[in-house]
Amino acid sequence: MTKLSHRQNEILNIARAHGRVMVEDLARRFEVSAQTIRKDLNDLCDERSLTRIHGGAIIASGVENLAYEARRFVAAEEKKAIGAAAASLIPNGCSLFINIGTTTEEVASALTSHEDLLVITNNLNVAMLLYRYPRIEVIVAGGAVRRADGAVIGSTATSLIGQFKVDYAIIGASAIDQDGSLLDFDYREVQAAQAIISNARSVMLVADATKFRRTAPVRIADIKQINTFITDVALPSRLAEICRTHGIQVIEAMPGSLQADEVDAEPHPSAG
Repeated sequence: MTKLSHRQNEILNIARAHGRVMVEDLARRFEVSAQTIRKDLNDLCDERSLTRIHGGAIIASGVENLAYEARRFVAAEEKKAIGAAAASLIPNGCSLFINIGTTTEEVASALTSHEDLLVITNNLNVAMLLYRYPRIEVIVAGGAVRRADGAVIGSTATSLIGQFKVDYAIIGASAIDQDGSLLDFDYREVQAAQAIISNARSVMLVADATKFRRTAPVRIADIKQINTFITDVALPSRLAEICRTHGIQVIEAMPGSLQADEVDAEPHPSAG
């Protein structure tokens, strides 16, 4: 393992605290050129400490997820746009599941003006967002609460979810493989997500483009089980083809942005 410079260690600490770092911000902070920062980020990516995104980098992940509060900072604008786009597809007077995740929370935030909704959730953050609205009835799955993020997980939560058949399910994923596998980190959370998918008439996946460059060890489902996929930019070509083949509706919440295939296309300094 290559020894990191003091600045690279500082960059890594900032990324761990905030979920992501941006080239221009770091260049101003350390009073160096953007090219110098890009080289630092590429070195940290070579060490598999970071993963490049357009204009910066995020903490790399494989078997352990980012801290929940840090995840709120990753693609925050994109998640908000995705949440608004998803909420616009939900009619008044329907029932829905909302599972754990910072993107699903943005959907909940965008639902607050809806009327006559029944929301069943295993996400305490979603429950706290919605319970105060008199035209939205909230049911929280019981069971053990995961302290890290307010997720209610385990067999009790899964059993309660199985007692409902709802109109819509809003689910997220920690990573999306190019073969269409939806992935997560905690098998107990995955069991709840699978129950949610099985007990909804229409399943809506909400995930930003950073999920296409991550990996996670536990399989939630296959994208073929999804009816609607709301993301921020155009999908990578292989994933887009799978969605076309299986009739999955894909909605870009931020059309005109870079395609997901291009997000990592920023030139490496050594490439001239």
